[in-house]
Amino acid sequence: MNTVFTNARIFDGSGKPPFAGELRVEGNRITEVAAGPATVSRSDARIIDCKNRVLMPGMTEAHGHLTWPTSVEKFVPGMYLPPEELALTTARNARILLDHGFTSVYSAGALSKTLEIKLNEHIQSGGMPGPRLIPSSVEREPPNETELDPGKVAEHQLGPDGMRAFVKDCAALGAKAVKFLISGESALKPGASHELLYTPEELMAAGEQARESNVWLTGHAHAAEAVKLGVRAGFRVLYHCTYADEEALDLLESKKDEIFIAPTIGIVQATLDAAPPPHFDMTHMKEDAAIVLETQKALIPKLRKRGLRLLIGGDYGFPFNPNGRNARDLELWVRHFGYTPGEVLHAATALGGEIMGMGHELGQLRQGFLADLLLVDGDPTEDVRILQDKNRLLAIMKDGAFYKAPEQQA
Repeated sequence: MNTVFTNARIFDGSGKPPFAGELRVEGNRITEVAAGPATVSRSDARIIDCKNRVLMPGMTEAHGHLTWPTSVEKFVPGMYLPPEELALTTARNARILLDHGFTSVYSAGALSKTLEIKLNEHIQSGGMPGPRLIPSSVEREPPNETELDPGKVAEHQLGPDGMRAFVKDCAALGAKAVKFLISGESALKPGASHELLYTPEELMAAGEQARESNVWLTGHAHAAEAVKLGVRAGFRVLYHCTYADEEALDLLESKKDEIFIAPTIGIVQATLDAAPPPHFDMTHMKEDAAIVLETQKALIPKLRKRGLRLLIGGDYGFPFNPNGRNARDLELWVRHFGYTPGEVLHAATALGGEIMGMGHELGQLRQGFLADLLLVDGDPTEDVRILQDKNRLLAIMKDGAFYKAPEQQA
């Protein structure tokens, strides 16, 4: 069945303001987009009257953690669940992100070697609801003894040969992205964000193997040297980049057409806002979050000025930052980073298509593009907070099929 959306205000993802128009979907593709008073063909199509509401592309979560257990529907006090419960919880989280308008997710690491890979197979076959997914295997980090450490799931070999073996193994399992913690994380261990967890030789070996195995490398990097190592080793996605210095910025700029950055502000704000139970002391986490917030507020304009591609994604899935709250990043970018609503929506849609490796066919409402789109009650280009309420998403279409159909059809 073909679908025509009429009487819509179309935000096409390019960043320009919404325009009155119509859009036609045939199969899983957008075949026509018309700006009013022009119209699209109505032949052999169901007609959806958008009633002057905003039609926009589905959003992309660029730092997805579907295996991180906590969601807006289910609180989990720690990071560990038995395997069977973790599998079901991960599937639930995939559905929750789709409920909230995220039709694509780029994974930032998992608690299992194969869970996201198998989940993706079930989503792609239609066996369960979920977003398009770039699946990751388990995160790669040296041993770390902290209460919220997500990485205690496998023994890791050391040295360049160990890195090659890890990347090769992940690729053989079916992972499309392989995550390394290049630096530590001060929120979990004071001062760790400034520590390097791997040698240059180890990361260069990982990069060589990733190119040979045709997988993407994703890196957690706060320290300036961690950012530099990530760029030199050929990492495609870098998270945080908090303490990037001028040399790091120059290196990033030199690869601006190849690299993506997600500053992950969501977890920082959630840490500052958290009211933990008495037995869980978050004092040092809050102190670190305050430093990171101020540092990133100064950093992001520099990255933007150099033409870097910045994407939303805020480490959702921790007990105090649940999966399903992901659209809060949009508000935080407007509040802290000086983005307009239209600019951050462009990051969440068009740039989202690019980080998924599908920028030529995903993330915009354009002829020939895949039909992943949202019908929104209200105008997120005026107030992005609207997108935090899943009930304001009147329709969610993924790959040309309604996951959530509008209640009233003309």
